[in-house]
Amino acid sequence: MEELIKAIILGIVQGLTEWLPVSSTGHLRMVEHLLELELPILFDVILHVGTVIVVLSFFRKEIRRMLSALTHLDFEDEYGKIVPLIIVGVIPTLLIGMVFGRLIEDTFQGILPIAIALVFSGLIVYSAKFGKAEIESVSYSKAIMIGIAQGLAIIPGISRSGATLAVALLLGIKREKAFEFSFLLSIPAILGALSLTIYTEFDRLASSSLGWAEIFAGAIISMLVGYVALKLLRKTITVGKFHLFAFYCWLLGVVLILLFGVLQLF
Repeated sequence: MEELIKAIILGIVQGLTEWLPVSSTGHLRMVEHLLELELPILFDVILHVGTVIVVLSFFRKEIRRMLSALTHLDFEDEYGKIVPLIIVGVIPTLLIGMVFGRLIEDTFQGILPIAIALVFSGLIVYSAKFGKAEIESVSYSKAIMIGIAQGLAIIPGISRSGATLAVALLLGIKREKAFEFSFLLSIPAILGALSLTIYTEFDRLASSSLGWAEIFAGAIISMLVGYVALKLLRKTITVGKFHLFAFYCWLLGVVLILLFGVLQLF
C-alpha cells in the first residue's frame, strides 16, 4: 500500500507539472528526494508513454489534419505547413540533447542546481508578458528559436512548455497558435526521449522497486491529471495569465535554495 501511494503521488506530480510551466523533471527529482525513492526506469518510460497518449488525444483533430495533408503532400494546407516547421524546430532540440545531454544529466542531480534552474525558468516564463501576440503563423526562423528553447528544457528545473511558450509569445505569435505549435513540437521530442531511454537503459527496465500495479496506477493517474492540466494551461494562455506561473517558480526555487543553505549548516 505504501508503494502504491508513492506511485500515485508521483503520477499526480508528473501529470500536473508535465504540462504546466513549472518543470516536471525538477518536481519529480524533489519528490524522489522527499519520498526517498529512486524513480524506476520502467516507471519513467511508462510515464513518457502516458505523456504521448495525452498530447495525441488532446490534439487529435490537428494531428489528423496534419496526417491528411502529409498523405496528399499538401503543404499549402494550414496544417500541411506545420509538418516541415516541426521538422525544422526539432533539429536544434535534438542537437542540444545529443551534445549536452550527458553533461547536464551529471550536473543537475542535486536540489540546489534544480532550484537555481527554477528561478531562471521563472524569468523565462515571466518574459512572455511582454510579447505582442499579433502574428498568425510560425516562420522557419521562429520554429528554430522555439526548438532551441525546447532543447534548453533538458535542464531539470527549466520547463519545456514554459520555455517554448514564452519564446513563441515573445516572438509575437498569437496565443492559440503558440500553444498549438509548442505542443505539436513536443511530440517528436517526447518520442525521441522515450526511444533513447529504452535504448540506453534497456537492461534496467526489468528492475524496479515498484510493482506493475503501482506503475500502471501512477501512469493512469498521470494521464488523467495531465489532460486536465493541459486544458488549464490553454485557458491560462488564452486569457493572458501565462506569465503568473513565474511567481510559483520563483517561490519554490528560493525556498529550496534557502532550505539547502540551512541543511548545509547542520
